[in-house]
Amino acid sequence: MNRAIKVLHTEWSDGWGGQEIRIINEMIAVREQGLEVFLACRSHSIIRKKALENNIQVFILPFRGNADFKTLFALKGLIKKHSIDIVNTHSGKDTWVGGLAAKFSGAKFIRTRHLSNRIRSSRTNFINELADYIFTTGESIRSDMIKYNRVNPEKIQSIPTGIDTDLFDPDEYNKQACRKQFDIQDDEIVIGIIAVLRQFKRHDLFLQMAKTLIEQYPKKKLVFLIAGEGPQKENIIDWINKLDLVENVKLLGHIDNVPELLSALDIFVLSSDSKEGVPQSVMQALLMNKAVVSTDSGSTKDLFYQNNFQSVRTNSVSSLTNGVIYYLKQEKVKNTRRFIVSNFSKIVMVKKIMNIYKELVS
Repeated sequence: MNRAIKVLHTEWSDGWGGQEIRIINEMIAVREQGLEVFLACRSHSIIRKKALENNIQVFILPFRGNADFKTLFALKGLIKKHSIDIVNTHSGKDTWVGGLAAKFSGAKFIRTRHLSNRIRSSRTNFINELADYIFTTGESIRSDMIKYNRVNPEKIQSIPTGIDTDLFDPDEYNKQACRKQFDIQDDEIVIGIIAVLRQFKRHDLFLQMAKTLIEQYPKKKLVFLIAGEGPQKENIIDWINKLDLVENVKLLGHIDNVPELLSALDIFVLSSDSKEGVPQSVMQALLMNKAVVSTDSGSTKDLFYQNNFQSVRTNSVSSLTNGVIYYLKQEKVKNTRRFIVSNFSKIVMVKKIMNIYKELVS
């Protein structure tokens, strides 16, 4: 091909979490390799705003459902008009209309499967079989799609989200200065979670863990931080009040300065019960050499190497609590950064994606 490869990404979601962050970062990264990138999304989505901030051309479409023929034919027209080579879909609704539009237009169709919850196996759920290639964000997702969704093993690859290792470099941040940003005192032990406030993130378990730790360690000054926005916010506020944690838990809302917050933390926790690919927040915390306690949801185990973090059972307050207690008893955390740099950097991710793009259009 004598011109730049053109890739149209589609995203139905209105929220802003690991999946949407990956899409934007991936688009910027492949654009730096000479590709032209476009995004089709809904008008009120946060990803639209983020794409425009990064000078990515955006097409506004409704994505009302799997059988949204209006969006399907609009996409078909955009693919033809802009000579799109590859359509890369990301969520369920946009995968159906985006995948079919690609097939009707002669473009290649790639699906990225971000979440680890199992896709219903049915003869009518054939969209994955139409894909020219599938990216997954973790090995467990790849294995399940091969086993349950009739996906050809030669057309699917696990490509975990690549993290900017320069941005998440602990040597670039002063912990004491970062703690002042979040009004944290020197003698406080700070335990935090950074996640979209969705049900599967199980903030209820995080708060029950906090209550247990406060009761077990009354002499320690324990502070719990929750960063993120989402539909579970009111429920989380109710849980905080019911558990009498108003003085111990701070809701930070959405934050842009994630490395600074991680620098300020002593222990990072992920309490999800399902749907995780390879969670970016855990990778980021490990890059910052933080003590990490994470449930073994989804493909989180892909990050586990030589006991670099505490991997605990899902849906278990006691397991989560014991994982934190392990670090409360430790004086020093081992270097957790090296393994992530070698295997989950943005450079590694982009190289794998570019190889597939070039192979498909050659």
